[in-house]
Amino acid sequence: MQRFVPSTALALLIGFSALPLTACAAATSPDNSWDKLQPDREQVIASLNVVELLKRHHYSKPPLNDERSVIIYESYLKLLDPSRSYFTASDIAEFDKWRTQFDDFLKSGDLDPGFTIYKRHLDRLKQRLDYALGLLNKGIDKIDFTADESLMVDREKAPWAKDTAELDELWRKRVKDEVLRLKIAGKEPAAIQELLTKRYKNQLARLEQTRSEDIFQAYINTFAQSYDPHTNYLSPDSAENFDINMSLSLEGIGAVLQSDNDTVKVVRLVPAGPADKSKQVAPSDKIVGVAQGDGEMVDVIGWRLDEVVKLIRGPKGSVVRLEVVPATNGPNDQTSKIVAITREAVKLEEQAAKKSVLKLSHDGRDYKLGVIEIPAFYLDFKAFRAGDPDYKSTTRDVKKLLAELQKEKVDGVVIDLRNNGGGSLQEATELTGLFINQGPTVLVRNSDGRVDVLADENPGTYYSGPMALLVNRLSASASEIFAGAMQDYHRALILGGQTFGKGTVQTIQPLNHGELKLTLAKFYRVSGQSTQHQGVLPDIAYPAVVDTKEIGESALPEAMPWDSIRPAIKPESDPFKPFLVELKARHDARVAKDADFVFTRERLELAQKLSHETTVSLNETKRRAQHTDIETQQLAMENTRRAAKGQEPLKELKKEDEDALPTEDDKIKPEDDAYLSETGQILLDYLGLNSAVAKH
Repeated sequence: MQRFVPSTALALLIGFSALPLTACAAATSPDNSWDKLQPDREQVIASLNVVELLKRHHYSKPPLNDERSVIIYESYLKLLDPSRSYFTASDIAEFDKWRTQFDDFLKSGDLDPGFTIYKRHLDRLKQRLDYALGLLNKGIDKIDFTADESLMVDREKAPWAKDTAELDELWRKRVKDEVLRLKIAGKEPAAIQELLTKRYKNQLARLEQTRSEDIFQAYINTFAQSYDPHTNYLSPDSAENFDINMSLSLEGIGAVLQSDNDTVKVVRLVPAGPADKSKQVAPSDKIVGVAQGDGEMVDVIGWRLDEVVKLIRGPKGSVVRLEVVPATNGPNDQTSKIVAITREAVKLEEQAAKKSVLKLSHDGRDYKLGVIEIPAFYLDFKAFRAGDPDYKSTTRDVKKLLAELQKEKVDGVVIDLRNNGGGSLQEATELTGLFINQGPTVLVRNSDGRVDVLADENPGTYYSGPMALLVNRLSASASEIFAGAMQDYHRALILGGQTFGKGTVQTIQPLNHGELKLTLAKFYRVSGQSTQHQGVLPDIAYPAVVDTKEIGESALPEAMPWDSIRPAIKPESDPFKPFLVELKARHDARVAKDADFVFTRERLELAQKLSHETTVSLNETKRRAQHTDIETQQLAMENTRRAAKGQEPLKELKKEDEDALPTEDDKIKPEDDAYLSETGQILLDYLGLNSAVAKH
């Protein structure tokens, strides 16, 4: 996220008088510690400040009206009960009277409806946990796994339960499903009983620790995120840990996380961070347990994201163990692995751009292509501000690497931006300047419609040779600005996957109580196209490694749309366009029989097929058969790939050693990276086709 701080303060002082707090009836038990929780004066003032800031300064300034009230209401219910497993139809009927009134409540500082719904959620959650513990107390040996029953697992659009009896039946099946998952994952009955009992008791204990601030943050953040997914309210505690709680970039392991129903999901790994270097954690994996060093594994299913974050963070040099369910398992397989990671800060030098030489045979001739991997757009601000002539930056490092590659007489250059989550906007602009002869690099449109043009002011092009850019779904923000500029100036073939689609600018605004992060500008390419939502589309697409419907801006609720503005440059003739059909045909012919491409495509197809299953069998025989079938398919795919590479087939899928650390042998050669090699082949195809046309 590019952190823009406007020159004029946006802080607003909103007068506080005797604001009415509407009394709302709630069916609560007098035994619960949360019954008496109420919004305080500071929270009411903060809510009014948020309303006013969004009204005046949010990029798109949508009205706070009945239509937005419905979005807030439905999003709040989804946050509290995403699988429709707690509230009953009568609860919803009671809340529905407020469906179009949340705009009025927020404008008047009336927070009671938000508190009432949240406290009802706590009541219902307690009832469900008590019921689940009651079932476990009877003993899991009493559960009949021979009955031909099934459980609907995708309940996002399921009807609300008619009454408590219907919820009891749902939860009987849920508990049965959890026991069966753990049983198939190899756990003994006594261990399953202990794990689930402890899980539910821990969740009950955390309910009792709910504070007024927890309710306020959940409610106001739901309101803020109805504008766009990057507009957030940060409570005073969260504001102290902005980088952890909001960008969710964890100091310690280097992972970007988000809540996913009752679990925590890995969105992306910080390049060169501890999790990335472990090679045992991947995007879409789920973290279900956390342990400190050799300590006991703490089950974190059902925990809030910020609570899990606190467990994962720790002193530099200490070890955290994560229990991870790989995304490749499919949604119904809870088989987990333990990953030991040593916490450390991500070092700038480890994120620095690196070069290698890709040696390829093409049309009977040997070629050398320079590869520059850019994990992030970095700038050592401290050294830069101190006037250190040797400060590190992406552009300076790439410039040196290009000079070294040109001395090696490479035939072209591939810039590898895979998994580059962005960074310095200044560096994206300066790096663009190495490859163009002056001109605009990116446009920033503010909420008032003013467009600021960032440009490369230096005449001349540092490298004008043939070039390709390799991107994927996890190439985001500054990566997209650079890739978009290279595509718009026709300086490089863009190959790989559709990029992330994060094309908005946020600022942090202090409040009387906490902070508001709000979107106040949008990025546009020099062609006038937004990078928002759509990202950068490659000239030739490769199979995705992650499901683009699950990861990326377009997967986020209320994501701002793609649009376009007046271009900053006149379109020039595209040298690649005449050859794209032929380049794609040659690419398709090559990858149809390339073992790695086939494996990636088949693995994603299997994962997508499994993710579309809305029900699971609760019959143990059927479930084990399904589990075995999936493992057989995965093993067959792996062995087909190994056979194509002349490797010995596996008898079973390898189980990874939690203490295994990557070695020098794990670093693959550029030629063994299928996507990198194919990028080189496409660039050489283009050079050959272009040369043939030039001769004629």
